[in-house]
Amino acid sequence: MTLPNTIVSVLIFTLALLSESSLAGNWGPLDIIESKPLHELWLNPGFYSYHFETDRNLDNNNFGLGAEYRYSTVNSVTAGRFHNSDKQISSYAAWYWQPLQLNAFRLGGLIGIIDGYPKAFNGNWFPLILPVASYEYKNLGINLTVVPTYKDVVHGSISLQLKLRIY
Repeated sequence: MTLPNTIVSVLIFTLALLSESSLAGNWGPLDIIESKPLHELWLNPGFYSYHFETDRNLDNNNFGLGAEYRYSTVNSVTAGRFHNSDKQISSYAAWYWQPLQLNAFRLGGLIGIIDGYPKAFNGNWFPLILPVASYEYKNLGINLTVVPTYKDVVHGSISLQLKLRIY
């Protein structure tokens, strides 16, 4: 297991322990969110990505269409399609888990699958685990994700996703 995989595993295990509703409350600068049912549907127009490798002629405008269904204060599922950094079409599906709150931001991560990157599994589906911060106010929101660079396969970026609550 490499160091980044070890760090991700420790982070997921730690967040799993902290997400128990019996621990809900204040934990230093972070609040632990108590899981309560919600029923919200959000739509998004894809992403805008700032790529760390600015000399690679990567596409920062990753427009598409996606949906996110928030079924609790800490969980949601998402799926969509977008024009990726390699100028190909990608599809994705993921589960968000955000048990922490820092001021108005929900913090956590996502576990999912994605396709459409030619150098990653020949464009076929592959798994991903990424950190996510979200901010939602009334019917508008953002998701902010950091994608690490992995060799010449995955292009690292900070990706911003705007979203609109329709239900």
